[in-house]
Amino acid sequence: MPIPTAAAANAYAALSRLGNDTASIAGGVGNSPDSGPNFSAVLKDVINTVAETAKKSDAQATAVANGKSNMIDVVTAVAETETTFQTLVSVRDKVIAAYEDVLKMPI
Repeated sequence: MPIPTAAAANAYAALSRLGNDTASIAGGVGNSPDSGPNFSAVLKDVINTVAETAKKSDAQATAVANGKSNMIDVVTAVAETETTFQTLVSVRDKVIAAYEDVLKMPI
C-alpha cells in the first residue's frame, strides 16, 4: 500500500514536468503542440489520481465492514486520499492566483 506522501510526491512531480514544459515553450523551444503534455492532460491525470485514491479508500472501508480487512488499511487509504486531495486544492489555488496576477498585468 503506497504511503500518503508518495501520492503527493507524484502529483508534485507531474506538475513540475508541466512547469518545465511551459518554460521550454516560453523560451522558444518546443513550440509544436506535440512536444509534451498540455495543461488539460495533466489536470485530467491529477483528477483521475484523486478519484482512484478515493475509490481505493471506499473499497477498503467496504472490506472492513465485511470483515475482510483491518482498520489500519482504511486509515492509510483515507490519509492517502486526503493528502492527494489537499495537493489538488493547493495547486488549484496557485493556478487561480497566477490567473489573477495575469489579469492585473497592464496590456
